[in-house]
Amino acid sequence: MQSKLDLNLLTALDALLAEGSVTGAAQRLHLSPPAMSRTLTRIRKALGDPVLVRSGRGMVPTPRALELREEVREVVERATAVFTADSPLELATLERTFTLLADDALLSSIGMRLLERVREEAPGVALRLVPEGPGDATALREGRADLEIGVVHGPAPETRVEHVFTDDNVGVVRAGHPLLEVRDGGITPERYAAAAHITASRRGRLHGPIDDLLAERGLRRRVVASVPTFTAAMLVVADTDLVGRTGRRLAAWQRKRLGLVAFEIPLDLPDLPIAQAWHPRDEKDPAHMWLRRRVREIAAEFAGEGAGTA
Repeated sequence: MQSKLDLNLLTALDALLAEGSVTGAAQRLHLSPPAMSRTLTRIRKALGDPVLVRSGRGMVPTPRALELREEVREVVERATAVFTADSPLELATLERTFTLLADDALLSSIGMRLLERVREEAPGVALRLVPEGPGDATALREGRADLEIGVVHGPAPETRVEHVFTDDNVGVVRAGHPLLEVRDGGITPERYAAAAHITASRRGRLHGPIDDLLAERGLRRRVVASVPTFTAAMLVVADTDLVGRTGRRLAAWQRKRLGLVAFEIPLDLPDLPIAQAWHPRDEKDPAHMWLRRRVREIAAEFAGEGAGTA
């Protein structure tokens, strides 16, 4: 960019990339469409790139614009913060929507307790609890989620990750299931592998770490079904002889409600390190900091519940 470039162009560029249209950007910045069109011309000249190009009835960003989008957004947010005076966080009058990304077991456990706390402390705050899905690796970076909760795999380099507690895996069956019959040796790997199983996988996978550990012992289980959520798996387990798997603490209330029985899986499965993750843009935001504190407190409650019991 030119050394004497008007920095207001950054704000305009951010709006154009966010809205994907001259009209939308003009409305966001309270400008007329002709004025925004002239600003786009200046941006194109400064960057040496069309930025937005016509595609059918709409406009799409160029590769150069996509490359700059996140950097421009961060610069604008930082500049805005510089000129925004700090004020005490007033939870009673706070109006905001936070989007939380997690699997269904976490949304129905930590998410529900969090919702109760938020309603008590900040009635003007709404929580959008959404399940994990394709493309979630960039959800925090792109601002589609404010907080991710769960086992965080391969976060973006800039992502802040805070471990909040550790859960572990247990098997789950209906009351009276044949696997619970008292026998010498208890539930052995052989008896476990011989049962029919159901898995929870949003990608429909029928194979996982359990199968790898059984294979090391020369054993193989039969997975007869895969469902997209842990809740769906437990609903099936409650009415069948299928064997499921879930977190010891996170799904305790669901097991109790469905009358399910948990048991120790006779394999050395890895623990489930539960963390919360967020983008650096929210690091010092008072409302976001408050939300993270509540998640941390609720996670500590789960860490102290049901330890050492199936």
